[in-house]
Amino acid sequence: MKQKSASASKAPTTASLPDSAGPLYEKVKEYVLTNIGNGAWGRNQKLPSENELVASLGVSRMTVHRALRELTSQGHLLRIQGVGTFVAPPRPQSALIEINDIADEIEERGARHHARVVTLETIVPAPDLAAAFEFSSRSPVGHSIIIHHENGVPVLLEERFVNSQLVPDYEAQDFETTTTFDYLQQSTPLTEVEHVISAVAADGETAELLMIEPGAPCLLLHRRTWSGASVATVNRLVYAGNRYSLGSRYSPRS
Repeated sequence: MKQKSASASKAPTTASLPDSAGPLYEKVKEYVLTNIGNGAWGRNQKLPSENELVASLGVSRMTVHRALRELTSQGHLLRIQGVGTFVAPPRPQSALIEINDIADEIEERGARHHARVVTLETIVPAPDLAAAFEFSSRSPVGHSIIIHHENGVPVLLEERFVNSQLVPDYEAQDFETTTTFDYLQQSTPLTEVEHVISAVAADGETAELLMIEPGAPCLLLHRRTWSGASVATVNRLVYAGNRYSLGSRYSPRS
């Protein structure tokens, strides 16, 4: 990024802060984000100085300083000592998790994989699950809970709900000899994937299934997949935090 070639933005001689509830520094943050969002202050462009913002907004320097500091920590701004504050360039984005077969991942490390099926059934989904499938009515879904082991140690609790209209025989499969990944890949082509990742503490049931202490840190991956216009699966994947890590390698797009 060539900060020296980016011309400094000039704050209006007088400017109005947003007419919203909250402390002044939050209003200054909103003012800055609005100028970035509407293109008044473009990517890599230098912001007005703190003194200019103080004069134009009619607030204290402490207020402006806090607003800029927080926006910097949130990734919206880039502050360079002795140079100034700039609109931060966009960060490269990539799916953190790819759709891979955990059995292949474990075996590629030279380890041994095996799976234990805890639950395999057909259920009528509760309203929230039916909504996740975007069903107009509560259609049956396949449901499985499977524990994946690496060299005999449980590392992943995999819970899947599968659209029975797309995969009608899901609950009749032997998922201790073939993985759900392999079966679903062959049964229905995936066209879109949604991932949401969070850190959670293991509840009693999860701790028992993964053989970890209750409250132990885990990574929770919520995944939905689509086949065409239909939601194919709704998944809950819980990784034992001290036994497994998630990551990816990618090439940033310019």
